[in-house]
Amino acid sequence: MSLSPEARKTLAGITTATITTVLLKKGLRNVWMRGARPLKPGLPRLVGPAFTLRFVPAREDLATPESWSAPISTRTAIEAMPEGCIAVVDAMGITDAGIFGDILCARMVKRGVTALVTDGAVRDVEGVLGTNLPVWCDGYAAPPSVAGLTFVGWGEPIGCGGVAVFPNDIVVADQDGCVLIPQAMLDHVLAEGVEQERMEGWIVNEVNNGAVLPGLYPMNAETKARYAASKK
Repeated sequence: MSLSPEARKTLAGITTATITTVLLKKGLRNVWMRGARPLKPGLPRLVGPAFTLRFVPAREDLATPESWSAPISTRTAIEAMPEGCIAVVDAMGITDAGIFGDILCARMVKRGVTALVTDGAVRDVEGVLGTNLPVWCDGYAAPPSVAGLTFVGWGEPIGCGGVAVFPNDIVVADQDGCVLIPQAMLDHVLAEGVEQERMEGWIVNEVNNGAVLPGLYPMNAETKARYAASKK
């Protein structure tokens, strides 16, 4: 699934907090990926279709330095990443081995990857930061991936931070973390998210002007009427 430039631009203006609220109203409660935090402060809000990668627990006959040259490897997976995607990596929350280091992240930058998101850790953190690849992760660790994980494939459904992620689902990442938008819900989020941001901006302005919260947030009938009038 391709994400149009218009949709990408619209989502870049909708916070992950707002997206979780919009999806909650449709019954989706589990869309925020636990543990995936910005590696450095000040990252811009980023949007892209998910390119999924999956690790399982380390098994000594498979998780070896030699596996990095195998046909199924993180190296091969990176060469399959399309420009503009967000790489979402299922590391099962294991944080004592770094899934990617500076060399792999540098190659992802050359591939035009938008960001890396994982519930695991990265390694070579100084070098990773030097690549300027935006990363959301659960910290950093010196040991390589094979010290704790076995890479098994890409382009399949995964779990990241307790969230089910299917290839080409939409990921939005900002300072509050990473949220997933199912493909079927994209149009709904585009429509409702913009309105939710507009409404909350109006409410913040009312609060700054001294309004009290009861009847304002959530709105009662009188406040809804005033808000509707403000949009005309």
